[in-house]
Amino acid sequence: MPRAVREQQMMDAAVRTFGQRGYRAASMDEIAGLAGVSKPLVYLYLNSKEELFTACIRREAKALVDAVRAGAEPGLPADRQLWSGLRAFFTHTAEHPDGWSVLHRQARTHGEPFAAEVMAMRDEIVAFVTGLIGAAAREAHHDPALPDRDVSGLAQALVGAAESLAGWANETPGVSAKEAAATLMNFSWAGLENLMNGRPWQPPNRAGDRAT
Repeated sequence: MPRAVREQQMMDAAVRTFGQRGYRAASMDEIAGLAGVSKPLVYLYLNSKEELFTACIRREAKALVDAVRAGAEPGLPADRQLWSGLRAFFTHTAEHPDGWSVLHRQARTHGEPFAAEVMAMRDEIVAFVTGLIGAAAREAHHDPALPDRDVSGLAQALVGAAESLAGWANETPGVSAKEAAATLMNFSWAGLENLMNGRPWQPPNRAGDRAT
């Protein structure tokens, strides 16, 4: 069997084991057994448990980013691109629950260098969503009033909500990717549309409130 194919089999087994058992509890013996190879072969190909986990994070992160980018069809209005991108995100996380667990739970809770790998993926998705929100603002009016910082903050909030909702959807029986994406669009797009059309929500001015 070609080395690349064998290595992917080991990583498939590793993602499943790390995702279901956690990084600390997962053993190289278990990963080797699930992959149908010897433990020395796993070490020969992937060097150490830490390097194997890092390789899994990178593979799963790339797959998720590629799925979101492929899902957001270029040429559509910005809201349709966001909708199709969200559907692709929730479809991918539902179809790869162990990979999502590796990214969203395991990598973030075990410090560096794992957390940095996930943050690089998240930054890429946030940048993509920032572009969609900015495009939507330009579609709404030619001289968008949304400052860059507001657009960036909205993208961060939307991605954070998507991450939390994916965890909930994967743990709640009967929730489809389409339903999860629609939930987030209903939560976010009405507010975004108002904001981009000059109708932002304003905090109440009450006596005693301090300006910030």
